[in-house]
Amino acid sequence: MLAITAQDREAGVSGLTLTDLPRPHAAENDVIVRVCAAGFTRGELDWPATWTDRAGRDRTPSVPGHEVSGVVTELGYGTTGLTVGQRVFGLTDWARDGSLAEYVAVEARNLAPLPADVDHTAAAALVISGLTAWQGLFVHAGIATGQTVLVHGAAGGVGSIAVQLAREAGARVIGSGRTADRETVLALGAHAFLDLGADPLENAGKVDVVFDVIGGDILDRSAALVRDGGTLVTIAQPPTVRPEDGRAVFFVVEPDRAQLSHLAERLRAGRLQVRVGDVRPLAEAVAALASGRRGVGRTIIRVQED
Repeated sequence: MLAITAQDREAGVSGLTLTDLPRPHAAENDVIVRVCAAGFTRGELDWPATWTDRAGRDRTPSVPGHEVSGVVTELGYGTTGLTVGQRVFGLTDWARDGSLAEYVAVEARNLAPLPADVDHTAAAALVISGLTAWQGLFVHAGIATGQTVLVHGAAGGVGSIAVQLAREAGARVIGSGRTADRETVLALGAHAFLDLGADPLENAGKVDVVFDVIGGDILDRSAALVRDGGTLVTIAQPPTVRPEDGRAVFFVVEPDRAQLSHLAERLRAGRLQVRVGDVRPLAEAVAALASGRRGVGRTIIRVQED
């Protein structure tokens, strides 16, 4: 099969190559997915699991990409809950070869059924952003109707989903970003926009939840915005400044079939938008990912047709 591989940690994205590899083997409780669309997170080339397995052994050349949407072609021993020919999407394992390939082996529990009328491209773009937004808001912050939520980086992949989910949950949503992001963030459903380049952060007032994807000074200063009993949630880095009378949570996204199903249903019903940008074939993946061009929406690699 054809796959994008990483062999040189120092080379970064420019070191990715299109390679011919053997098809993966379906271990116990695995499925083999014929990949239709895949997502790539640039930061994963800095993750130790991209380069070594769980025992610390070198596993290069490794296949990056952890967001997958495709069709099940094979079941491993003991696999239940999915069937051959079923459309699925989900999160591949951090320490195994990923989705920038024609086929990928995935634990069945990390995948959810994909409705027939949801496009694979949109599904692949939803996986990490959707799960991260869902877990940050509902699992770690426990947002409730009537609360005020400040979402930093509200025009980005995670932030744009968080704005929509928080608004649907009945929260008052403030989205932050650059000046050029204002109309996008308001169109996603935010009640107000905070321009991080022009407005004092304190203009947000006191909020029940801060959802941060930026880190650094913005994360540190946001702790003071959290009301008593509120929550500061971040995926950027462990917080060093905490709310005086509240919680601070740093988390890494985890696979969850039920959450993926909730997200897919919202996407299918038109209650959730996913910002997809450039869509390129596997043969052009290296050039597309190495360009560094900041576009509107996620770059998705369309590997094969359904």
